[in-house]
Amino acid sequence: MRIERVVLNAAIACSFALSSVTAMAQAPSADSSAAQAASIKPFLGRWDLTLKAPDREFPSWIEIQRQNGQLSARFVSRWGNARPLPKIEISGTHISFVSPKEEEDRKEDMVFEGTLNGKTLSGTTTGQDGTPWTWTGVRAPALEGTRTPKWEKPIQLFNGKDLTGWRMSGPGPEWTVRDGTLVSPGNGPEIINEIGVRDFKLHIEFNCGKNSNSGVYLRGRYEVQIETESEPEPPSHHTGGVYGFIAPSPELPRQADVWQTFDITMIGRWVTVVQNGKTIIDRQEIPGITGGALNSREGLAGPIYLQGSEKGHVAFRNIVLTPGV
Repeated sequence: MRIERVVLNAAIACSFALSSVTAMAQAPSADSSAAQAASIKPFLGRWDLTLKAPDREFPSWIEIQRQNGQLSARFVSRWGNARPLPKIEISGTHISFVSPKEEEDRKEDMVFEGTLNGKTLSGTTTGQDGTPWTWTGVRAPALEGTRTPKWEKPIQLFNGKDLTGWRMSGPGPEWTVRDGTLVSPGNGPEIINEIGVRDFKLHIEFNCGKNSNSGVYLRGRYEVQIETESEPEPPSHHTGGVYGFIAPSPELPRQADVWQTFDITMIGRWVTVVQNGKTIIDRQEIPGITGGALNSREGLAGPIYLQGSEKGHVAFRNIVLTPGV
């Protein structure tokens, strides 16, 4: 009996030793975890991306984070809003991430492969037809909003008579001037003002028809939404929200065929939106661009542009821009 007990105890001790060795082999060491964190760190943060198709360039954006040891990312593609990615991997200087086919309106997922070289990302992906594309990325600027600009003389952007000072983004149903108002065509081109600004104040009056959608793009990159047909969508997609990033709070009642006002102040990437005299966004940071931006070069000045590619008709008047220096 004693001999059997000794043998049993020895077997248990041996089994415990083997399991401990196996666990040590499987568990990442502190050194390997630290090395992994160090390799990932240069990728973390916000990146302004440019996708290069054979015939044109598309602005894009990604924010990469690591929380509780898990890597995650949110992404703005050629259109739409910021959304989480289902897959992102980093190994050494290599990065890969996937934008789902449902979001890209294509038959296959859009797979991005890239390399970090110093402070620049570059890599490859494919178009909808499998055509090779390239892409590059640079760190998004901080664009601090703590300064107090000196405001210059206000500029009337729309003269109430014609489209002087504006250009269309491309072919399609044109914007029109009716009774002193600038009217979107519905499913047509955007209309872009010729004046580029950094810090600014903007006053604009709008009248959104039933089941209609438009928006005001700040510096041509960040959309403040106008709509009467997006109630089922997230709050940041509602009138007064910065599309995909910031919800209006409080959100004012949705109104069609009624004249309303926006007074928007933008300093750096910090924005305040006042709708009909009520502050609905109070000095909040816009993390990145909206899909449909003119470009992703956030550090540069940019124009005001009005969205005409969505459905329905929205009229605008009294568009006054006050640049800051």
